[in-house]
Amino acid sequence: MSRSSLPFLVDRAFSTNSLVLQFFAVVMHFLRVNVIWLAAGTAQLAKAHTALTNFFIDGVNQGDGTAVRMSNNMGKATFPINSITSPDMACGVNGEAGVARIAATKAGSTITFEWREWPDGSQPGSIDISHKGPCAVYMKKVDNAAANNNAAGGGWFKIMEDGYDSAANKWCTEKLDPNNGHLAATIPSDLAPGYYLMRPELLALHQADKTPPDPQFYVGCAQIFLSSGGSATTKSTVSIPGYVDLKTPAMTYNVWQVPLKLPFPGFGPPVYIAGSAKRDVKGLTLAQTIGLKPATCVMQNANWCAFLPPKYIDQDGCWSASKNCSTQTEACYKSAGPTGSKNCHNWEDYCTDIRNACDASNFNGPPPFKTYIPTQLPALSGGVVSAKGPMASAPSSTAASGHSASSVSLAYSPPVATPVPASNDSVTAGSNDTCGSNGGQTCKAGMCCSCHGSKFHLPWVRATPSSSNHPTPTSSIPQGPPPTQTTSAARKARPVIGGKGVLGTGGKVGLAGKGMGLGKGGMRRHRKIMKDSIKGITKGDIR
Repeated sequence: MSRSSLPFLVDRAFSTNSLVLQFFAVVMHFLRVNVIWLAAGTAQLAKAHTALTNFFIDGVNQGDGTAVRMSNNMGKATFPINSITSPDMACGVNGEAGVARIAATKAGSTITFEWREWPDGSQPGSIDISHKGPCAVYMKKVDNAAANNNAAGGGWFKIMEDGYDSAANKWCTEKLDPNNGHLAATIPSDLAPGYYLMRPELLALHQADKTPPDPQFYVGCAQIFLSSGGSATTKSTVSIPGYVDLKTPAMTYNVWQVPLKLPFPGFGPPVYIAGSAKRDVKGLTLAQTIGLKPATCVMQNANWCAFLPPKYIDQDGCWSASKNCSTQTEACYKSAGPTGSKNCHNWEDYCTDIRNACDASNFNGPPPFKTYIPTQLPALSGGVVSAKGPMASAPSSTAASGHSASSVSLAYSPPVATPVPASNDSVTAGSNDTCGSNGGQTCKAGMCCSCHGSKFHLPWVRATPSSSNHPTPTSSIPQGPPPTQTTSAARKARPVIGGKGVLGTGGKVGLAGKGMGLGKGGMRRHRKIMKDSIKGITKGDIR
């Protein structure tokens, strides 16, 4: 029964009393069926795809969203790239927009990337078990890792890859979930110092054998600076997009075939091995000047920093500090991405403390900040799993794919970046698929594609728009004294990250009050979280 037939039933129903009862019986049955169908569909959509959310440098957590280029399409942050020939293949949706922070590291360090189904970490999981396929990590040397328009195009080289592990009968992506979504790679020790983009890549092949083929890439980019290393420059580089197309054998590989057709056909350039470049010189160093955390930053949320309001001793100064604080709070919520705004809450509570002090005529401040400092970020713990797939063991992963390591399959011109607007409730459109770039849902051998979109419960989506508002060390906001580094009992951090990671090293993948600020209630309204909504969903959205 279709909704379009309801007007006809209404006319007939009220023509006789008997038909009235029939009409309501039909309507109730219609609603019951649809509620059951929607409930079943929603249950299937409970698990998402995946997104790169944070990374660790030699086990040290850099923070959720910090120095990570992430999608600004909040409802589809975990969706795969819409097309393998799209510029989004480089660093994802909005990947041409650099972020304020650049993480400092050195050649030879191990970088561990964390993938999550729920970017804010509100629920466990890294990627659905049906999303079977290989992993890889690429790097690209750039003049400024925080600059725009430097992701898509040439210069990408591979430092790690892992395909199918015959001994464990698992693909690289299948290892992620039991290991807290951790994928690791060691930076070659002879790379020249400077700014780089690091690009972890997951390829889900569960719909690659369909017509048309639908290989699903999940990518993201970390902005890093190497302070020391050698002087090596890699020659086997590729353009992204361009390094794969639908003619690449791996893009149509059938992961459901029994037995699997092994070895898996690799793709992209060969893995760069430290020491393989000529004229290597050890011990070079370079100083980072861009993307540093401001010295007076007392709290951060992703790439946003909080600065203490100026000291005050009178009423005017108190309310000025309250307004300063609330303005920063608004900027925090606006800049928060898919990983959430947990630390914005802490800063908002501190601003409420200042406002309450002004209301109580306590004009000596600002108050101590130490009780609002977020709990220290958990370090990476647990072991690692050495990759054993055929992609990792092959001396050159390009031979089977038909691509030359020194060539690319498609020409490409870098696009213009589209940063998040400072005050716009809309979001930049990204992948429009509902379950893969071709849509639909395919079940095979008990494994189904699963996804969720903006029409469903998204705990990391805020009521405020997103923007690129990051205070800098040259901020005109007066700075207060450095805080005492203690923890807050009022806030709980995400559980300690434990378990294993997937490791690869080279080719061996081893305001308010007084009419100021934001009005009564301060920033509390920003804590609203989007409620479940199934309005307007069609069957095609869930399939």
